[in-house]
Amino acid sequence: MSEDGAPVLLSADRDGVRTLTLNRPHRRNAIDAELWAALAEAFRAAAGDRSVRALVLTGAGGAFCSGADISTPDNTHPTYRMRALTDVAVLLHELPLPTVAKVVGPAVGAGWNLALGCDLVVATPESGFAQVFTARGLTLDLGGSWLLPRLVGMQQAKRLTLLAETIDAAQARDLGLVTWVVPGDEIDAFTDDLARRLAAGPPVALAQTKALLHEGADTTLRQALAAEARAQGLNFATADAPEAFAAFAERREPRFTGRWTVHRPPIRPSSENGS
Repeated sequence: MSEDGAPVLLSADRDGVRTLTLNRPHRRNAIDAELWAALAEAFRAAAGDRSVRALVLTGAGGAFCSGADISTPDNTHPTYRMRALTDVAVLLHELPLPTVAKVVGPAVGAGWNLALGCDLVVATPESGFAQVFTARGLTLDLGGSWLLPRLVGMQQAKRLTLLAETIDAAQARDLGLVTWVVPGDEIDAFTDDLARRLAAGPPVALAQTKALLHEGADTTLRQALAAEARAQGLNFATADAPEAFAAFAERREPRFTGRWTVHRPPIRPSSENGS
């Protein structure tokens, strides 16, 4: 529970979009053991809920997330504490639906890497970002050592992490670490519209596209082409591809459902003699 007795993670659904809000504003949404567990459970729930077509992750009280909460004494062995972070990073990365980080205020340390684990990042000009780990005598976590070199290249990753400097939203966008910078009074409407557009997309194709991009970072061209061919076969077995073609011909917006259209033939009961 947060300081006022409210849940540490708020969840709200609307039009196929699930919004998860880190709710420890008195700690600038620093993530403690309870919130790590809540995030893991929320990501598992979203992955298994077909009514959820897109996910938005944000923070309450004018901050996205100030990182892991190291202010509370914890005698748990570091191996077990880090396992909680690992679970969250993997679950977020592998979510089979589009994810958007809505960053208002600071995103620091693990909090920034939580945002980078999302597919798209929307920030305001007032947002600030820092890989603060070395300034605390620590090293990267929550996937930062994997994400940053892939997003910005090795030299910029080293700059951000070795110097632990804070950059603003415009700098983060120029580095490819923020997708859009939107005025503070417009970010809610902008993110709502973005999430609705993602939720209206073909769920099977979006999930496979996301997986192909992730897998392609660590495969050969031949392996990527083979994976693309397998994914395309699955797309043609849904109602979404024909629906898209029909909508284009009829000059209307498609209505995607992800419905599977390949039906198994009925199984005939065998006779008593086995024939």
